[in-house]
Amino acid sequence: VARRLSLKNHPECHSMAGGKAIEHLAQTGNQELLTFRLPMQHYQNCNFSFSGLQNLVNNAIVQKEKEEGIQEGEILSCVKDVAAAVQHAVAVHIIQRTYRAMLFCIKNSILTSKNATLVVSGGVASNQYIRKGLQNLADANDFALLCPPPRLCTDNGVMIAWNGIERLRAGLGVLHSTDGIRYEPR
Repeated sequence: VARRLSLKNHPECHSMAGGKAIEHLAQTGNQELLTFRLPMQHYQNCNFSFSGLQNLVNNAIVQKEKEEGIQEGEILSCVKDVAAAVQHAVAVHIIQRTYRAMLFCIKNSILTSKNATLVVSGGVASNQYIRKGLQNLADANDFALLCPPPRLCTDNGVMIAWNGIERLRAGLGVLHSTDGIRYEPR
């Protein structure tokens, strides 16, 4: 969405990653000026999917560009409102699906409702709006919420590093010599 909104061209966001730019603009946007249908509402499971939302957002952006008479790559006058509406839809989808998973785990005795913890990491845990929604969800259901500090929540780096630690401890798939491996930046 950030790429489609050309946020690299926005004066407040030119040096930010996409998710951070959406969060930044959403803080002063009006999420109620645009409403996006939530993904997968007819599926009664715990899966996440954002492809349907992405299509809806893209169509809305195309429509707004036509209304404003601008080309792709230019900044919409309502870019903050689009960011706020998208962030809200993503947050609600994540919260609804997470709640469903929490109930599933309790119902099937995978977790007890006593001392249960919701762990959130990766890029989604760096978004304060989403994190606050998940904190409210956890509080309402007597779950603890555990999130790494936002600075450790980019690109799933913490999860990848932890996986590496566990693999090293178990001696699984760990290279003890880097001879013959080529390192090239992308």
